[in-house]
Amino acid sequence: MADVLNPEQTESNPLNTELETPTLEAATEHAEPSIETTHNPEAPSAEAALETEHPVAVASEPVRSIEDEADLNSMEDFAAVLESFDREQAAEAAAQAFDDSHVVSGTVIKLTDKHVVVDVGLKSEGLIPLEQVVDHAGQPKLHPGDAVEVVIEREEAEGGYLLSYEKAQRHRVWDTIEKAANEKTILTGTVLGRVKGGLTVDIGIKAFLPGSQLEIRPVRNLDAYIGQQIEIRVIKLNKKRGNVVVSRKEILEEEQTSKRSKTLEHLEEGSILTGTVKNLTDYGAFVDLGGIDGLLHITDMSWGRLTHPRDLVNVADEIQVKVLKFDKDKQRVSLGFKQLTPDPWLDAVERYPIGARVRGRVLSVTDYGAFVELEQGIEGLVHVSEMTWSKRMKHPSKLVKPGDEVETVILAVNPGDRRISLGMKQLLENPWEHLVERYPAGTNVEGRVRNLTDFGAFIEIEDGIDGLVHVSNLSWTKRVKHPSEVLKKGEKVKAVVLGVEPENRRLSLGIKQLQPDVWETFFAQHRVGDVVHGKVLRSAQFGSFVEIAEGVEGLCHVSEATDNHGTPVKLEAGQEHEFKIIKMNQDEKKVGLSLRAVGEEASRAEVESYKQPVSSSTTTLGDLVNWKREQ
Repeated sequence: MADVLNPEQTESNPLNTELETPTLEAATEHAEPSIETTHNPEAPSAEAALETEHPVAVASEPVRSIEDEADLNSMEDFAAVLESFDREQAAEAAAQAFDDSHVVSGTVIKLTDKHVVVDVGLKSEGLIPLEQVVDHAGQPKLHPGDAVEVVIEREEAEGGYLLSYEKAQRHRVWDTIEKAANEKTILTGTVLGRVKGGLTVDIGIKAFLPGSQLEIRPVRNLDAYIGQQIEIRVIKLNKKRGNVVVSRKEILEEEQTSKRSKTLEHLEEGSILTGTVKNLTDYGAFVDLGGIDGLLHITDMSWGRLTHPRDLVNVADEIQVKVLKFDKDKQRVSLGFKQLTPDPWLDAVERYPIGARVRGRVLSVTDYGAFVELEQGIEGLVHVSEMTWSKRMKHPSKLVKPGDEVETVILAVNPGDRRISLGMKQLLENPWEHLVERYPAGTNVEGRVRNLTDFGAFIEIEDGIDGLVHVSNLSWTKRVKHPSEVLKKGEKVKAVVLGVEPENRRLSLGIKQLQPDVWETFFAQHRVGDVVHGKVLRSAQFGSFVEIAEGVEGLCHVSEATDNHGTPVKLEAGQEHEFKIIKMNQDEKKVGLSLRAVGEEASRAEVESYKQPVSSSTTTLGDLVNWKREQ
């Protein structure tokens, strides 16, 4: 009997019934002889029993007469013979089945979550591991009722047989694969999935495609190839282990070499070629011209401005390019795309005359303005100062954003620098042109304090129109150092228009002008020689400033700050004295004061008052001296 547990055993010959079937003598050799033979007319004869139970045995061994085989009366002994024969037949079939080189056919009964159950004609069903019969999407390729070829690997201890679908496929296609390997022919396979170090490819059997053999350049995302049909070449075989290693890189390199040779035949500077975009970088795109790559720099893509090559092309795009430079030794090619069309700046002056209205698309917005594309390769700048008549706009993004369609006016064209200046506010009426008519000097206006600076306050009197109140025009009487001493931001105030400069977009306002000028009033009521009462405000080396009326100050020089005897008088802040006006300058708003002159005036008055009582008699010099001493 064959060793059913040895899978290396070769296929055995079919059972020879003429030699292997036991004879009746052998079957009854050890049976006890019957003392008496009883004839039963209803019992079948030995010949009939043999024909009924096992016709093969009857055919292979001549039937003996009942008289010659009188000892064979029991059908149970004959059944034992048949059972022994069946065991040998099953063992022979199992020995054949466990041979790895023997492929048997079966029928799929059902699928479980781990196996495919197959009827292979043995006493038990066989099981194919499910992972052997799934495609790249994980779906089984077999279904109940399908015929399938398998190799029986072994009988399981718990019952049933372990089957191999892959080994059967290997036997079926191995000769073809071996021939393809020897002749280096190209095969087509389907990528099933990823494994460590590469991919598995179905070429009739599962083959290993190393990641380094997939493309000419290293590939990062192997998953992208799953499910694709690719051309490969067998580079390594191991029939004993059933291993197959394939390569796609070899085929691609041969194709690239062939294409490169054809491309180099007609590659020269100035030629126009069609290529495929292979890769994008921040500085340009690499284009496959047919076995040789060229660089299309971002500056040679468009006459206009590009932020990234993907704004113009994408990977796998087929484009026409012009060869700008070609280094045969290093096989470096510089390409151009914009050179296929004329430079739009050559006739920009004629096509964009100053003052013309044009429409364009906002490309980008910066702190200083917005770039507007007028056509492919032509863009202009709308400076922030040319966007609106108002000075209040803080950022261009408050008015436009990328992608907006806007109408502009051509202000200037410079083809040499490839610059066009555009304006938007020119499409609107200039509110400053008629401002003099609406706000003549002396007009009282009302507005809101929009901003405070060191030199004054800006007051908005209408939308887009701001007027400046200089710090000197805030008060007649106070010396204002900062407008915040008088005004607050957002406060509503009244003012007087002092002047308008439309060409400079300036409007001058005053607040103190709403009140009468205290200087004009003072000069109208006083003359040189008048004695006024004053309060010392502050002192300096050259003199002291004295307030002689509300908002009016005069200067008492140190030479005039003496008593009637010529003794200097120290004037300190807060002191009050009588001063005599000795100078007046209305244009410069200056008043000169004297403390000494008041003393001299008092002395003359005293003399006159003494003369009056004694005018009827003679007055001597001694009388006057005595009177002065008494005083």
